[in-house]
Amino acid sequence: MGNSYIIAIDQSTSATKAILFDRSALPVHRVTIEHQQYYPKPGWVEHDPTEIVENTIAAIGGLVQESGVDAAAIAALAITNQRETIVAWDAESRRPLYRAIVWQDERGLPYCRAADERMGSEMIREKTGLIVDSYFSASKLQWLIENEVGVRDAARAGRLLCGTIDAWLIWNLTEGREFATDYSNACRTLLFDIKRLRWDEELITLFGLEGARFPEPRPSDADFGRATRDGLPTSLPIIGVMGDSHASLFGQGGFERGGAKASYGTGSSIMMNVGNEAAVPPKGVVLSIGWGLGSTVSYVLEANVHSSGDTLKWVRDNLGLFRDYGEAEELARSLPDNGGVYLVPAFSGLGAPHWVHGVRGIITGLSRGSGKGEIIRAALECIAYQVTDVIDVVASSRGLSIPLLRVDGAPSSNEFLMQFQADLLDADIGVAPIEEISARGVAFAAGLRKGLWGATSELNELASFRRIYHPEMTGPKREVLLAEWHRAVDQVLSAKQAEGSS
Repeated sequence: MGNSYIIAIDQSTSATKAILFDRSALPVHRVTIEHQQYYPKPGWVEHDPTEIVENTIAAIGGLVQESGVDAAAIAALAITNQRETIVAWDAESRRPLYRAIVWQDERGLPYCRAADERMGSEMIREKTGLIVDSYFSASKLQWLIENEVGVRDAARAGRLLCGTIDAWLIWNLTEGREFATDYSNACRTLLFDIKRLRWDEELITLFGLEGARFPEPRPSDADFGRATRDGLPTSLPIIGVMGDSHASLFGQGGFERGGAKASYGTGSSIMMNVGNEAAVPPKGVVLSIGWGLGSTVSYVLEANVHSSGDTLKWVRDNLGLFRDYGEAEELARSLPDNGGVYLVPAFSGLGAPHWVHGVRGIITGLSRGSGKGEIIRAALECIAYQVTDVIDVVASSRGLSIPLLRVDGAPSSNEFLMQFQADLLDADIGVAPIEEISARGVAFAAGLRKGLWGATSELNELASFRRIYHPEMTGPKREVLLAEWHRAVDQVLSAKQAEGSS
């Protein structure tokens, strides 16, 4: 049979999945095990690192058993993971010193403000490509060292190991033989120099992390050792490691400069491959390492929209205007246009490219003839408007055009939304054929290294689309709609400015 399969671990915020991919890059079988969420205080989010390891081992074992595949036919084990979530553990006891602090956790905000004041956001941005925010890992680690005696003592004794979830899994699966991470995860910590591809001592000192040990950064397709932990069905080489958003772009076939994707969920994550150039990103956008393949590093621009699917959920649950998303799409389609109604969903501030907090959402343009259909349509359309604004900023900053946007996530099944997105962008929209796009991304990286596929050109044929939407809107109509949308956004921003000046 030969090595015909890749197992991809997708360790997400809510669960751990083990997915078996065949040579056609299609998922053959999947096992999902959820883990507990801990919320000790408002703004705090934690996971149990030991539970995540145990779930990973159980998922791999269950996958092999349930699928009936011969373990000898598995070429490699690949890993994609929730990014920025950080684990601190003791090199000698081999145990976590605290729960994993999750990317959503905000307890590091005061440390971010202090770091910004001491070094300056532009200097940090030049090194890391990131904004100084508690979203990233550094301030979470600083909180641990300053507030947990066991973590602080381990750092002073040189026993403190720190890493994102991929590093924690690799270290455990290889029984402590490999302490490593990949570039795409390392670059999301606020501690990694994305140009020199190494941990930055100045940043480590800035966040008070002297004495902590960090994993060896490697390309995504590097050898990360062999998984030999008890409970696994066989010894497996670990190859193909990426953070989940990066793996999604890779799994969507965005291998070349200009390749772009949008993942629609509660919010939307937009990412574009900008090639080998690590230029400082435009305001409201961050620069990360997409992946490393051998000696070649690809960089990506990334931005996040706060409210996408969550906007529709608000209209359904809070306003009660529809029962299910199929009904919402039907109502939106039944109208000739939006009736001049626009919804700006600034429920938790405006994300990229504005990054404004403390503002309120609005529905504008209502007339006596407006009804629930117009509001529902405005809720759908605002998702596409927000993604378009980000794409315009990202693409123009590098002088690129985007003829095709790759999309995934539950809202990508909404035909009205996808057609409107194609019309606003004046670009084709390619909808992913499977749900497990991030897992497919690391399976691609592992399969390339192990010879299941010859080159990324071969992967382009495998990264097919379930459907492609082509733009149908005229240029003048597009310009009018975007101008009206931007007027609505300006109302939100003006209200914030007026509040600040009063």
